[in-house]
Amino acid sequence: MADFKLCISDPKTTKSYQKEVKGEDASAFLGMNIGESVKGEVMGLTGYEFQITGGSDFCGFPMRRGILGIRKKITIAGGVGFSGAGKGIKRRKTVCGHKINENIIQINLKVTKEGAKKLADALGVEEKPKEGKEEKKEEKKEKPKKEEKPKEEKKPEAKKAEKKAEKKAEKKPE
Repeated sequence: MADFKLCISDPKTTKSYQKEVKGEDASAFLGMNIGESVKGEVMGLTGYEFQITGGSDFCGFPMRRGILGIRKKITIAGGVGFSGAGKGIKRRKTVCGHKINENIIQINLKVTKEGAKKLADALGVEEKPKEGKEEKKEEKKEKPKKEEKPKEEKKPEAKKAEKKAEKKAEKKPE
């Protein structure tokens, strides 16, 4: 039996959640393609609907739309599986096909229809308070700054006089 790690992203809140499915729940994903819709009831999330956006296999190779078969080496200039090396540069890369099979470990999902509960509550995840720029600014304002006195720069003439005095002090003990 296949086990999958689901990476569920919520475009409205811009947060992502992880869930693991095993057994019969996981077998519902076998044979599905990138771009297909999945009902939330399959994962125990009633009212939700998701879209498969990609995934990766047990070696970490990404799934790519339009590729038939389990794994292929293709020449690509951009897109999934290739970050790019410049304009017009093509590389030969290994990618997985668009159909979910036993070799796939991770499936990426996007929320297309929301249910009654929030996704975090439905998955049983506690939301951490977000530390934004505003909070960091407030912390900086609260800390009192130490008053530093500007260093007095000596004039070049005074520096020369000091050096001469030091040299004379070194010569006298002889």
